[in-house]
Amino acid sequence: MSTEPEGTEEAPEQEADGAGGGEAGTAESAGGGAGNSVSEEPGADAGEGGDAAGTDAEGAEKARLSEAEAELAAQRIERERIARRKAEKQGPVASGAKLSGKAADLLAAVRAVESGEKPVAAVFSEPEAPRRPAQEPVRPRPVPVEAPGVGGSVGVPAPEAVETVRSVLAEGGAPENLAAQVAAALGEGADDRLRADPWQLLRVTGVRPEQADGFARALLGAQCAPDDERRGRAVTVWLLEQAALAGHTVLEMPALVAALVQRGVPDADAAVQSTIAEAEALVFQDALDPAAPEPAEDDEEGAERPVRILVGLERYALAEESLADGLARLTNSVPKEDGSAEDWERAAASAEGSAAELIRAAAAEGLVLHTGGEASLTEPAALLVAARGLGLRSWAATHSPLGRDRFGALLATDDSARQVTTVAGLLSGAEGPGRDADGAFDLDLLVVLDAPQLDVETAALLVESLPDGARLVLGGDPAVLWSAGPGRVFADLLGARICPQVASRKPDPGPLGELVSGIGIGELNQVEAPGKEVVIVPVRDAGEAVHRTVQLVADSVPRAIGVPAEETQVITPGHGGAAGTRVLNAALKERLNPGPGRFGGFDPGDRVVHSPAPGRTLPGQVVKADADGLHLMCSGEPVVVPKERVEQSVRHGWALTAHQAVGGRWPAAVVVLPGDAAQALSRPWVYTAFGRAERHLSVVHGAEQALPRAVAEIPAKPRTTRLPVLLGAQTPTPG
Repeated sequence: MSTEPEGTEEAPEQEADGAGGGEAGTAESAGGGAGNSVSEEPGADAGEGGDAAGTDAEGAEKARLSEAEAELAAQRIERERIARRKAEKQGPVASGAKLSGKAADLLAAVRAVESGEKPVAAVFSEPEAPRRPAQEPVRPRPVPVEAPGVGGSVGVPAPEAVETVRSVLAEGGAPENLAAQVAAALGEGADDRLRADPWQLLRVTGVRPEQADGFARALLGAQCAPDDERRGRAVTVWLLEQAALAGHTVLEMPALVAALVQRGVPDADAAVQSTIAEAEALVFQDALDPAAPEPAEDDEEGAERPVRILVGLERYALAEESLADGLARLTNSVPKEDGSAEDWERAAASAEGSAAELIRAAAAEGLVLHTGGEASLTEPAALLVAARGLGLRSWAATHSPLGRDRFGALLATDDSARQVTTVAGLLSGAEGPGRDADGAFDLDLLVVLDAPQLDVETAALLVESLPDGARLVLGGDPAVLWSAGPGRVFADLLGARICPQVASRKPDPGPLGELVSGIGIGELNQVEAPGKEVVIVPVRDAGEAVHRTVQLVADSVPRAIGVPAEETQVITPGHGGAAGTRVLNAALKERLNPGPGRFGGFDPGDRVVHSPAPGRTLPGQVVKADADGLHLMCSGEPVVVPKERVEQSVRHGWALTAHQAVGGRWPAAVVVLPGDAAQALSRPWVYTAFGRAERHLSVVHGAEQALPRAVAEIPAKPRTTRLPVLLGAQTPTPG
């Protein structure tokens, strides 16, 4: 059975192998961009890289955590934290047992509402308990390199466990190459668990319900039935996982029940209740209007506050609650007094425009939001320089290594240039200031850039890791694509208005800045581009789109614009299809770095992207391959990908999706819009893709009127989250 997930890039890449969704192209330039076409005559191949000599530093590398190992360590810390919080919850639910306490009351309320016995408002008449405004965080402890379990074997199942699972898969007719993934997903006794409940196969990424059904029929025979309670629970959890891939932290009960019916679950309501009773999901009731006052005791029943019933996976629910508590701690506490008020005011007075506002806000508040485009990065840079001048231990964190290097360049004349890290590196301890004895970051001010890319789990871990009295500034462009993981943290915070918000008044310059700024407000304007900053290349079909893209990257842009092929990034809506990343990368490799692909399809000099964890993309280049795996150079750092992980986590990188490219910028970008990309296009997608270019943007355009329609009419797809309600329980701060 094929286990590659389907869909387009709107459900962002959760693994390097990615969600498919290809797009091809047909013809005609429609409204946007100006200008003169780049010269298209054939040119010589612009090879990218050649054979890069690898430095053998294995001994040194073993003394420090690798990227993947550090990521696994951070994930283990997060799981331990969630387990501690779960143990604190009142009325624990044993597997297979009935709910008790408030959880049982809530489940009974859900059943009463769905059966029509009582209206929604009546069954939730009990006032909600007030939220604690500033709970002491459960911070992760520092993880030493030599700690047990932190090593190459982390998360790797034992060979004997894989073999026992392989035999069960073979018996059920499932692909045996899933054995390692099943063993890792189900843990100890995976073979017995799989035999007792074949639908546990849905725990493996990429497996779909119909495939798990076939596996169950082969194992259970006549005992396999659509109304099997095990199937209902497994499909419910699978749907919640799919919702998380699409960005939701919870689903509304009616939407979940309808999706279960579509998947052939006869009693969808019973399936949800069984999943909740087995503690595989949590149920919530949230007020539809959090600002509405609680009804008085003598009010009529019909006047009670309406609520909505939500169901979600525990990990995301607890992350949102933890994040809300941590944000309350920041907003309700007084920042550490580093520097006098006069010193902060002098620093602000020496800055310009919005930078001065940002410095004043950070001086007075524990949490500040900053919005703006690429040009606005100079403002958090000014804040970091000012804070370091006042003696604060100040750090910045970005979404990607490209963003880290770009922001560090703004601080090149100051020691602060060395105080920039990636969010993943900061959390894992591979980069940044490290943690103190209490498990908190050893810093006073943290500026997180690319904040729209924070999912709820990452944001919760960041906030919980801040020491008391620290300041947090979250900055980013709210118009770009949201996080690959579930949640819309930055947008929810902007809407909640619980802290000061500083909007940059510094526009991005030039024709590219004018074009992208217009897209941000829903207008695809034609701009003057005397220096060929923006070029539209019409195409009739997918084959022509691929041909023109290769011609642009290898010949026209280097010759006419002066940007070499290795500094030009191709961006397309999806991985699959006649003009997706797979086809484009194959064509670009053939032109720029031809070779037999001896190392799992890769050759030295190939441009690649490595995804050590879902939602993370590290651009790099292949150096060599040996018994240890595929050797890459990513942002100046050597990375070794074990050979069993290469197929899952490494792709060619001449062409990326917009989600993979977010957080990075290149001197030139070629955005490919094939004809069948119309359904994948939206205003945030176009804004993000077009905004990756610094000097030159070529648009290989076959989407006809779908492009201006997407910019004008298709905003970001909504995501269902609980964070606005949780934040609404806090006291708003004006400004």
